[in-house]
Amino acid sequence: MNAVVLAGGGPDGVSALQAGAPNKAFVRIAGTPLVTRVLGALRATPRVTRIVVVAPPQAAGDAALATADEVRSDGPRMLDSLISGLAGLPPDELVLVAASDLPVLSVAAVDEFLDALPNRELDVAYAILERTLHLARYPQVPHTWARLRDGAYCGGGLVALRPRALARLGAFLDALGTARKSPLRLAALFGWDVLARLLLGNLGVSDAERRASALLGAPAGAIRSTHPEIAVNVDRASDVALANELLDAAPKTPA
Repeated sequence: MNAVVLAGGGPDGVSALQAGAPNKAFVRIAGTPLVTRVLGALRATPRVTRIVVVAPPQAAGDAALATADEVRSDGPRMLDSLISGLAGLPPDELVLVAASDLPVLSVAAVDEFLDALPNRELDVAYAILERTLHLARYPQVPHTWARLRDGAYCGGGLVALRPRALARLGAFLDALGTARKSPLRLAALFGWDVLARLLLGNLGVSDAERRASALLGAPAGAIRSTHPEIAVNVDRASDVALANELLDAAPKTPA
């Protein structure tokens, strides 16, 4: 399987903590850049045979990306970076897309996600994590949770998609970006029934999958993970210290 790691974007509050870091993906956590940690987990996954990293042009020769097979330039939006990363890949084959800010991503988490894909005929697959699994492992790490009928869930940092679905996905993301601050536009996009059921906690994962598939015009679904590390990311400057603590507390692998 091909994999794309999204390490694009400009400076932010996280990258400001480290001089010379083009963005947060290049900030060192426990001595190793975030993007290098993600690359390490993917490179150790046998089914991932080729890795493309999308990053700012000035970072193309950065040592943090040494284990990538190819580095491509990012774009002004995440969608543009995704288009860059998927360009030229077989349109009908699933591609693993990973965020670059997952400090504790494990091979086991990646394997579990990939193991689930052949059982679902999906064009877009998105990792999700249930709250009780997260709290049992990382209670100190905050998340925003969607309260569904099946439990409370957050999103993970792995997606799999077929490049043929990108045009429809891009149009949906553009519409979502326009509507995200307007309840009326969100209702028009998702439907009043979906928003009402979500607010009441009566929306199930399968209901959300059906609506997402209808909106995309392609089969879309959630992949439930049992590995909390799939959803631990670094969004804020305060997350850097927390990620360092998690790695310091992790069991050390014998030499």
